[in-house]
Amino acid sequence: MRDDNSLPTVGMIGGGQLARMTHQAILSLGRSLRVLAVSPDDSAAVATPDVRIGRHDDAVALDEFAAECDVVTFDHEHVPSERIEALAAAGHVVRPTASALLHAQDKSVMRRRLSELNLPVPRWEVVTSVEDLDRFGLPCVVKTAVGGYDGRGVFMVERADEIAAMLADGVVLVAEERVDMVRELAIQIARSPRGETRAYPVVETVQENGICTEVIAPATGLHPDRAAQAQAMAEQIARDLDVTGVLAVELFDTGDALLINELAMRPHNSGHWTIEGAVTSQFEQHARAVLDYPLGDVSSTAPATVMANVLGGEAGGPAFDERLRQLFTVDPQAKVHLYGKSVRPGRKIGHVTVTGDDVPLLRQRAREAASILRHGHP
Repeated sequence: MRDDNSLPTVGMIGGGQLARMTHQAILSLGRSLRVLAVSPDDSAAVATPDVRIGRHDDAVALDEFAAECDVVTFDHEHVPSERIEALAAAGHVVRPTASALLHAQDKSVMRRRLSELNLPVPRWEVVTSVEDLDRFGLPCVVKTAVGGYDGRGVFMVERADEIAAMLADGVVLVAEERVDMVRELAIQIARSPRGETRAYPVVETVQENGICTEVIAPATGLHPDRAAQAQAMAEQIARDLDVTGVLAVELFDTGDALLINELAMRPHNSGHWTIEGAVTSQFEQHARAVLDYPLGDVSSTAPATVMANVLGGEAGGPAFDERLRQLFTVDPQAKVHLYGKSVRPGRKIGHVTVTGDDVPLLRQRAREAASILRHGHP
């Protein structure tokens, strides 16, 4: 696979923006990222020269790809668990493992395991009938156990019969209580095979229509004891689930307690701020972790960092080049990351980051920058 003087090859299954930004980060370690992309037009495929084309559920494509890599990791959670297990059985190094990643792939498995670990989660239950949901209690939140992201697969249910069609299609559903929360939080922690961990500060995430639109790092007004609790929970999950790489833990802040919402075992949207806002970005940290290198410093580079996602807008308006010119004229300190993706309304096509010490001003700047890129005006 490689001679003694070469560096190990990291392969990432999935060609989205997370692979693209991991490639950009791993260049500083002397390597480009090898990517398995579905299409040569995928976000990462247009940025890295080391691309293989193949589906993430194709056993032959996965095996051929893994044979060319020293370690394989993931841009998303959609690789079937049995495919990951087969790669490991064939002797390929896969991080995280199938047994760990399953907790980010299947919400019923995740909820059951977190409950067994006595970690705080919303009241939940797998429902297999309309009667199950009636007994659980309405109104509530219903989630598909697998496949959902960015608000997809999440339903605010008022009547039990609203789930009948999904049940008839054989969809596994998880019912959860509606949490009366004051805000949503997240924490990223990296863990290496040797068990070293490093946690970033807890951040606040702002959601609109199920999509994260803004991240504030660190979360404002969070008591140090509550921040320490979030870190302790993230450390326990990473250890007890034997996670390797970056783990993102999404949290509900009820004002009185923290509840765990979701897990992701890869770089995560709530950690994009670390590119400018931390000594070591989550993308470099993930590469270090899966390579079992010592983990990087997670200290913040500024008192506060705000990241705003750029979503695709309606057709028309100024050309994108003009939007960039306008943004850089208005705010030359804003950092722009575009993903090379085709634009459609509501799709994440990039993000902008600003750093400083005045959080309200930073939020205003980030929102205006994202609006210029989306609409052509603040």
